[in-house]
Amino acid sequence: MSEHTPQHHNPHPDPTVDTGPLAAVDPTTIDLVAGDPPVPLTVWRTARTPGDAGRSIGTRLAGRLIAAYSRPGEAVVDVIGDHALTQACAAGARRHHPAWFTDACSLIIGPATAAPPAGTTGGGAEPGEEDDLPEMGAWFGDDLTDPQLHPPTDTATDPPPGGSLQQATSLVVACWPLHEHAAANRVRLAWLLTACAALLQPGGCLILVVTVPAGITAGPEDFSGVVQAAAGVGLGYLQHLVAVTADTDGDAFVYHVANEELLTLTTTDQRWQMAHLRIHADLMVFSQAQGQRHAPRWRAGREGGGRRG
Repeated sequence: MSEHTPQHHNPHPDPTVDTGPLAAVDPTTIDLVAGDPPVPLTVWRTARTPGDAGRSIGTRLAGRLIAAYSRPGEAVVDVIGDHALTQACAAGARRHHPAWFTDACSLIIGPATAAPPAGTTGGGAEPGEEDDLPEMGAWFGDDLTDPQLHPPTDTATDPPPGGSLQQATSLVVACWPLHEHAAANRVRLAWLLTACAALLQPGGCLILVVTVPAGITAGPEDFSGVVQAAAGVGLGYLQHLVAVTADTDGDAFVYHVANEELLTLTTTDQRWQMAHLRIHADLMVFSQAQGQRHAPRWRAGREGGGRRG
């Protein structure tokens, strides 16, 4: 189902376990990502809107992430390049903190985004775009997370004293990979995981949205290294989301090929090759593992904003 299904390899397999062709047929694990322990896999229907052109995360996906993994008044750290969660946080009364990496791969978290004027949601939404989206509280994705993570409440959460985000952040979202070069990507991952171990409140989540750079053919990818690195700072692999961006007609997904994709298929060297059209995004959800209560303190290069290096 997923183009980027994480694959976990056991270097010491149990010789007593049946590995025959029928061993993998288990109807109780068809909605799980293989691992130890297996990770629940959930499919979200998040068709893009006309105003999503050029955005790293569509409006529907941003809204569902905010609704499912945070509550009104809580802090959300947005490490996405175009800060795609700004509008969804404003609509859901979340405290949006833009964040970015410097050239030295240090992570900087800016101050909370100013609240939009009354009667608006900010973010520069396209005309009629907001009318196409359901109310945040009525979104059916809210029940897809562990109910113990975010108990239901009718009141907004008060900001922590002094405005510190240490152990007071509900959600951190970033796009993966964090950098196009492998070495810089590893450094940024280490910074991000260390920061999340200190920033996330109990039940808070880090979500990595897997993206495919332009001009790259999507294919299977092994995320076991990311899972292991997260486990090293006490973040467990909680859930795997498949956000389908194609339109839906009942139980069928309908995908309309873009002009750029048609042009790619007509080139001489790719005309007869199988076409892999990307119609979904994979999201890895991490949360503090049970028993991880004392997170290390973390200091950003410049906390509270600054110029992008």
